[in-house]
Amino acid sequence: MAQMTARAPRRRTNFTYPRVGSPWTYAALVAILIGSAFPLYWSLVVSSQSNDAIAKVPPVLIPGGHLFDNIARVFDTTDFAKALLNSLIVSSAITVSVVFFSTLAGFAFAKLRFKGRQGLLIVAIATSMVPHQLGIIPLYILMAKLGWTGQLAAVIVPGLVTAFGVFFMTQYLTRAVPTELLEAGRVDGCSTARLFWHVVLPAARPAAAVLGLFTFMQAWNDFFWPLVVLQDNPTVQVALSSLASGYTTDYTLTLTGTVLATGPILIVFLVLGRQIVGGIMQGAIKG
Repeated sequence: MAQMTARAPRRRTNFTYPRVGSPWTYAALVAILIGSAFPLYWSLVVSSQSNDAIAKVPPVLIPGGHLFDNIARVFDTTDFAKALLNSLIVSSAITVSVVFFSTLAGFAFAKLRFKGRQGLLIVAIATSMVPHQLGIIPLYILMAKLGWTGQLAAVIVPGLVTAFGVFFMTQYLTRAVPTELLEAGRVDGCSTARLFWHVVLPAARPAAAVLGLFTFMQAWNDFFWPLVVLQDNPTVQVALSSLASGYTTDYTLTLTGTVLATGPILIVFLVLGRQIVGGIMQGAIKG
């Protein structure tokens, strides 16, 4: 009698291949991409033309040969190099500070237990509901008493940490860092500072990149407070406003300055975008 061998049951897997989008999906994505990139391309086209290209019908869509001449005019009209350097210093300092202190505070609110934790978090979130314009006058009086008017410290110090950054990192670290991992680290003898440097910071990389990108863009595009407090020490947005001032607006000059001011934001986006995508892919593989 032949021996019957039982077959082991096949193991079911829930893996499904990703669905390929329809041609309409790709067409919509291409249309959105073109619509998003066209204003920047149009600014580049106008900045490379003479000033009468704005009024041409049909409009000019091909870059011309006046780009470097217009760039030279921008630097001759205003101290644009100093404005770019000031904005780079202010935005970089604020971004590094906000990311570091927000991650540190987010770790404390998310994973540490201390008295008044919920109350302090609520107070921090409530401060973001106060309009920024309400604090301009008392903040300017404080900067004047400190002797910081006209100095970059008057713009950097008030933005060293934000309520949004604290809340954002708190919400992210609550789920991104398992409590069991921190307890295992404490059993191995790690202090709270070592846990923060070696466990929390690597886990917070995607959220820190997103927060850093938003913070840099906000600091770079800030106009009102630097206009009020910096006086003759302008940032790039204040310099752009001076290019657009006058009886008649020189659109070629203004858009050339806009193209120059957009470059650092694109560079930061390319650098931090890789961190964002890398963190998302790492989380997808672990999941």
